[in-house]
Amino acid sequence: MAGRRWQPVQGARGAKKGAQDECVGNNPTDRGKSGVKKSLLVEADGGPLALAISGANVPDSHLLALTLDAIVVQRPEPTPEHPQNLALDKGYDNPTSREAVEAAGYTAHIRRIGEEKLDENAEKTHPARRWVVERTWSWLCSCRGILVRYDRKSSNYLALLKVACALLWFRRWYRITELQF
Repeated sequence: MAGRRWQPVQGARGAKKGAQDECVGNNPTDRGKSGVKKSLLVEADGGPLALAISGANVPDSHLLALTLDAIVVQRPEPTPEHPQNLALDKGYDNPTSREAVEAAGYTAHIRRIGEEKLDENAEKTHPARRWVVERTWSWLCSCRGILVRYDRKSSNYLALLKVACALLWFRRWYRITELQF
């Protein structure tokens, strides 16, 4: 309806007390605001592989196990010759995260922000790869419905995120097939 004001019970942030979704929680810094935390697992080129959401007051380490369980493609079995690596930032440097990574069969690589791998001459050999995830979030947040959560149900919001991820994969596939012809 055009020209209608926002009512206190509309949308995710205005859910009535007791009717809130399990994936909307208090923001840990403001304590009174509702919020949602999104976790994303991407491949080396930035293609989304797994996505999970939870309340904003859930620590990242608890959300990591949900994200690793949400992988939508069949993973090859890791072998000693070909281990599967998982690059994480310093926020995941705790026993809970390490257990989740080991249970999923990954080798964790956790670096501090600004820390790079150096060779014998103290020169950078491999730059940090966290920007790949940030770039994917930028692509996803170009959809207005993802940037600001308008859906009250977390299942609807998660479905919208997954549709946006599928759209990213379709765009990548279309670009590749367009170049071949």
